[in-house]
Amino acid sequence: MDFGDIGARGLVLLGCGKMGSALLKGWLEGGLDPKAVHVIEPRPSDWLTRTGVAIGGTLPDAPAVLVVAVKPQMMTEALPGAKGFGGGGTLVLSIAAGWPVSAFEAVFGPGTPVVRSMPNTPAAVGRGITAITGNAAAGEAGLAQAETLLKAVGDVVRLADESQMDAVTAVSGSGPAYVFHLIETMAAAGEAEGLSPELALELARATVAGAGALAMGSDEHPAQLRVNVTSPGGTTAAALEVLMDEESGFPALLRKAVRAAAERSRELAA
Repeated sequence: MDFGDIGARGLVLLGCGKMGSALLKGWLEGGLDPKAVHVIEPRPSDWLTRTGVAIGGTLPDAPAVLVVAVKPQMMTEALPGAKGFGGGGTLVLSIAAGWPVSAFEAVFGPGTPVVRSMPNTPAAVGRGITAITGNAAAGEAGLAQAETLLKAVGDVVRLADESQMDAVTAVSGSGPAYVFHLIETMAAAGEAEGLSPELALELARATVAGAGALAMGSDEHPAQLRVNVTSPGGTTAAALEVLMDEESGFPALLRKAVRAAAERSRELAA
């Protein structure tokens, strides 16, 4: 990967939990020099201490990027120590949910380039997808730099407007939990039909993973893939008659779930 002037000017990673660690791993595997990375993390993991990055200590005066990877509830405590990076020389890239671009402008100053992003947990295995949006100060250059860093853990999409971030949070940010719950419930249903817990879980995991890979690798729309495996009057058709019920099936449940997540995202940003 081409990290541009990050290698020369450095990158500061504020917070190195699960998502921060996933990003750092992707950058290092992509060729970023560990010496270019400075991590602020009060409880560094054993893995982090072995990476060769600088942990704490003296920070660069004007790093190319400050990546904010702390939990939203820790922002008020963590951000004041990084205020000196504001003013325009450093791109502020946030992966924190619920904090709009305006909140970072209030901390770092209106001339600070800010890119807000929403990754998801499959980033831990390099299969994430991240949506990004930036302010006027970030511009094309800031968005491109953010894309370079975030592509280390999966795909990146740009939003037309920051107002779309709540829907993104509800679909892809929270979405992995929906899929994990699907695996849970499929396994429980299989167990209720007589399978052992171990076999039911193995079947559910492999089925969801395989179907996801097929959906990603196929040129056909998921609706057509569904039709392809549904024989008229067969077992799949019998199940889909229940799952596709507009009142009690997946359509109604997922609309309600995604709406609830989006509304909560708006509340957190208020």
